[in-house]
Amino acid sequence: MKKLILAGVMLSLSACATTQNTNDINVIAKAPESVSLGGLSNEAATSKLLEALLNKSYLATQAGPTAVAVKFANSEFILQPSMNPDGIDRILMNRFYAIHPKYVGSKEMLVMISALNQKLSFAKFVVREKGAVIQVQGAATFVDTISMEEIRRFILWTDEGLLRVGQSLPEGSKGVIKPIPVMSKVKAA
Repeated sequence: MKKLILAGVMLSLSACATTQNTNDINVIAKAPESVSLGGLSNEAATSKLLEALLNKSYLATQAGPTAVAVKFANSEFILQPSMNPDGIDRILMNRFYAIHPKYVGSKEMLVMISALNQKLSFAKFVVREKGAVIQVQGAATFVDTISMEEIRRFILWTDEGLLRVGQSLPEGSKGVIKPIPVMSKVKAA
């Protein structure tokens, strides 16, 4: 009796499997594990990087011909592929902060930026726009292909470093430096 029931179940399962029409199955594209940018121009690499980020469900948009704006946790960054056919490729990551008008061009701000550059290695800090903006820039280097996990960890590492810098600033300095939003509008993926 057990053999008869088992045979019936097997026959039913095989009948179901053979009647399924594989043309009707929608195949969901798997998000890429890496993105290959080797041999591309900066503009083409930017488009391909944006596509890979969107496929991995990042909130991202084109921010210029060679720039991608991406939101990560509560932070916004600009990613810029810098392709070098004769050497190592890079993805530059930037975050921008506005300086309160009272401190634009001040000696205190320049001393603070200089101290950050001497003590920290995760990014370089540069004063721009006649002292009104701080640009924080890091670079992920790779040869032709970079994994999406490496990009995620690079953004996370920089974001955590900036969070620690913010926590180490003297009390009352929160109004002195504020992040500049870089994602004016995000296209729906």
